[in-house]
Amino acid sequence: MAQGATLRTEASHTLVNMSPEADLLEAEIEASPRTSLPAEPVFTCDRVRLFHADAVEWLRSQPEHSLHACVTDPPYGLSEYSDKEQSKLRNGNKGGIWRIPPSYDGHLRSPLPRFTTMRDDELRQLEAFFYEWATALFPVLVPGAVVLIASNPLLSFLVSSAVHRAGFERRGEIIRLVQTLRGGDRPKGAHEEFPEVSVMPRSQWEPWVLFRKPVEGTVRDNLRKWGVGGFRRPAPDQPFGDVIKSAPTRKQERELAPHPSLKPQALMRQLVRACLPLGSGIVFDPFAGGGSTLAAAQAVGYDAIGVERDAHYVEIAKRGIARLAAIRTSAQVLALL
Repeated sequence: MAQGATLRTEASHTLVNMSPEADLLEAEIEASPRTSLPAEPVFTCDRVRLFHADAVEWLRSQPEHSLHACVTDPPYGLSEYSDKEQSKLRNGNKGGIWRIPPSYDGHLRSPLPRFTTMRDDELRQLEAFFYEWATALFPVLVPGAVVLIASNPLLSFLVSSAVHRAGFERRGEIIRLVQTLRGGDRPKGAHEEFPEVSVMPRSQWEPWVLFRKPVEGTVRDNLRKWGVGGFRRPAPDQPFGDVIKSAPTRKQERELAPHPSLKPQALMRQLVRACLPLGSGIVFDPFAGGGSTLAAAQAVGYDAIGVERDAHYVEIAKRGIARLAAIRTSAQVLALL
């Protein structure tokens, strides 16, 4: 997950304030022709298929109403996920722009994108990127399809604005309660001068913004025709909830699929299972990264398609999907399978 489509040059226009240039950009995106891409996946594992392609270009090559849900962790540091910066990161980040946070209470931190220091033009590019992607996604999903997008509290408003303008209905958020090592730092260069100050709160939650493609008629009608429109319950007497307690991704999983943004199977299996209310359909991840969404789909017995543009992460996913799917999770999650 979290490896994105290449941002088009024209997508750098201002979208936040909906300027005339932004209106023109949206018209250009919506009029973009569908492309022709190779139909064969680079990897198949049981009911899971992985394509090596740009997400937006791949979506534009697909037939309408062919996917039933989308669960993804997209890139937020567009510069960090460029080919140039990824190459630097894989070679020790020498001269790279990935942020290496200081250790916290003796724990070493992994490299992070620069969420807190993005310039205005980078934020505009990020919103343009999500609008372009959501616009390409909209016709390919069936009516009533759920879209779950991993985000963070600093940037989720940009994602929500762009995806809503592409035609999707905002349906709230799924809150992942997770204690991480992000935030909580004292002022840089003044740790001793201001020992009682934290520049930002210590991160203890992660929002997954939730959208739905509008249903046809009522939810009942949509479920009968398309099989989607809501969430699958964990049990007949238990509705799917919007808060999920979660631990950081375990070392065992990170070793199987070493992607910087890999999400844990205990979380992903709950999300993936819930997004197909009748237990059938195709789950889609346009930013497949290390393959955690696809592995979760395989574990719960769903069909799934992933797209990943970075050849390095394609190889990681190919090696990791089956092994991640075989991991045993908590008794609570196992009960859902």
